[in-house]
Amino acid sequence: MNEVSDSMEHLEAHRTFFARLITASVGIPGGGGRLAEAFAATPRERFVGPGPWRVFTAAGYIETPSDDPAFLYQDITVAVEAEGQINNGQPTLHALCLMTLNVKEGETVVHVGAGTGYYTAVLARLAGPSGAVHGYEIEERLAQRAAGNLADLPNVTIHSRSGSEGPLPGCDVLYVSAGATGPLDVWLDALRPGGRLLFPLTPAQGAGSLLLVTRTAEDLFSARFMGRVLFIPCVGARDDETAQKLTEAFKRDDLKNVQSLRRGTSPDETCWCPGNGWWLSTSPAA
Repeated sequence: MNEVSDSMEHLEAHRTFFARLITASVGIPGGGGRLAEAFAATPRERFVGPGPWRVFTAAGYIETPSDDPAFLYQDITVAVEAEGQINNGQPTLHALCLMTLNVKEGETVVHVGAGTGYYTAVLARLAGPSGAVHGYEIEERLAQRAAGNLADLPNVTIHSRSGSEGPLPGCDVLYVSAGATGPLDVWLDALRPGGRLLFPLTPAQGAGSLLLVTRTAEDLFSARFMGRVLFIPCVGARDDETAQKLTEAFKRDDLKNVQSLRRGTSPDETCWCPGNGWWLSTSPAA
């Protein structure tokens, strides 16, 4: 075995173990199934640029000792552009999100905030050749990188524009990788029956939470919160007044009570937090 093939086998072993480790960490048994396969088939080094790499920590960025891609196959957040704090996010967080969304073969997926395309690639492998993934990235330089990184996946289309503006294609899954102060109408309208929207609902200050919204009927939406998170703001999906309301709502620490999303109606006594044209309710959707 020559040195190049030995190095590739070494790296593939790291990637396979990484995929099994992060999926097991979010509770997927038996080797991680399709999600582990999708992570194992996606070379992270392609999407974060040349090493050495800068890894985000509570004490700031630290640099990997070398450009060995094996350093990337850990549960770490890696800088794409450290100066602007644009990162390739923590794998277990995204694995939890993708497990929750449960992307099926043949489904259409919209990914808002594609960055350089790493998690878009994982989504594309979950949707399969019969599915389609539309990635939206507002920063043109990142969108160009994503398009190049994903050129070998024919079921992916990268759009160099905001995913907070219409039109968006009808979809089964809509995954937002930036913090919003509410579910935009353009996102909700894009969901097909049974469609799932997952986005970080984030306040003016501090951590927010991932919110999973499922379209159960024409204009009925179930909703439930997942883990607390911090995300960069989603351009075009922020409202200062609602952000302040969310800051107060999150202080109550009663996220588990939310059961549905309402829109086009006035909030009633079950309202957890009112937004601009929408509100979260502690009553079921039906």
